[in-house]
Amino acid sequence: MSATAGFTIAAQNLAAPTAGRASVPALTTRKVDGHEWDAVISRFDGVCQEQLHAFAAIRWPGVTPEPRLFERQGRFVGGALVMVQRLPLGLASIAIIKWGPMLADAKAADAAATYAGMMEALVAEYAVERGMMLSVLPHAAPGERNDEYHALRARGFKRGAVLRFPDRYLVNLRLSDEAQRKSFDQTWRRQLNKSEKSELSFEHAGAERIDEFKTLYAAMSDRKQFPDYSAFDTLDALMALDEPLRPELFFVRHAGEVVYGALIFKAGQRAVYLYGASNDQALPLRAGYFMHWHIIRWLRDHTNASWYDLGGTDGFQGLHQFKKGMVGAEGVIRPVPPVANYAHRPLAYMLGAGAFGARELYNELRRRVEMVRPSRARPDQPPASLPADLQ
Repeated sequence: MSATAGFTIAAQNLAAPTAGRASVPALTTRKVDGHEWDAVISRFDGVCQEQLHAFAAIRWPGVTPEPRLFERQGRFVGGALVMVQRLPLGLASIAIIKWGPMLADAKAADAAATYAGMMEALVAEYAVERGMMLSVLPHAAPGERNDEYHALRARGFKRGAVLRFPDRYLVNLRLSDEAQRKSFDQTWRRQLNKSEKSELSFEHAGAERIDEFKTLYAAMSDRKQFPDYSAFDTLDALMALDEPLRPELFFVRHAGEVVYGALIFKAGQRAVYLYGASNDQALPLRAGYFMHWHIIRWLRDHTNASWYDLGGTDGFQGLHQFKKGMVGAEGVIRPVPPVANYAHRPLAYMLGAGAFGARELYNELRRRVEMVRPSRARPDQPPASLPADLQ
């Protein structure tokens, strides 16, 4: 049975039992190569770094990326980069989707039905036909309710692992300068005002200056001693991408010297703060406030993004206070929901859930080892609890 045929049957079964549910549309799906995938999804509202083939091929060398596009009436409506990971001894495989499936048009009237259609096709292909556990991690949603996570649970996906610090900080990009400054917390706004008296300058730089950023980042990492689990080794591949996928590079300069740098992923409806780097002068100059204020304005004026995603905190209270103040009254702080897992066969679920449990145990042991190293900065933020609807 083909993936498309399996999807059509499953979609009919999904739509029938629930009164008032929008009909799940008939979609066609096909697997494409990485180059075509990155080119097509660059125009999607839901595009993000983690769904890029150029990123995943380097970040996750032990998995097989399978990019899948979805079409309706000859038009691309969404896609998912599925990462297939074989378990030890070849006992089974897990199909993993992070921050997907993506919608091409997130504001379309049938967006929810399109998402359901994509998930039906993915369940048919990976869980039913190929016998894998399908594991999906949706984005933190700007709204009060995470519709994607609830749709997965309604489809029969089970609650999986939860991030230790799940909150994500989203700045509203569709405000005027006056409204944006008014939105900032009072303390954050006061620090911004002081930074503007420090004779700082803001620069939008080209990709040819990426080595300058790398040098700044390496020096900062050595100085602060934060454990770095980031995907920094994917940076060269990302900077080699065409527009609009290539990240934007920004610098803040003082007295002729670069004191702060930032890399921003800007494609789609959610711009993302990827990396920041600073030297010793940046803190007393309040260069971070100055940098982010100008990035917010640049993103508003040069992209279609509605939100500026500042990421999480990794458990550091100082980062929480800084990001919370920037989010302010008009932005939102929302949690990444738990991982959602589905398997058509009990053995596939048992093996997949066991593999994830072993990984969580390994990550916890690594975290504890990092905490006892005297040179490492230690998280000081209490773990956040998820809202009741995500429990």
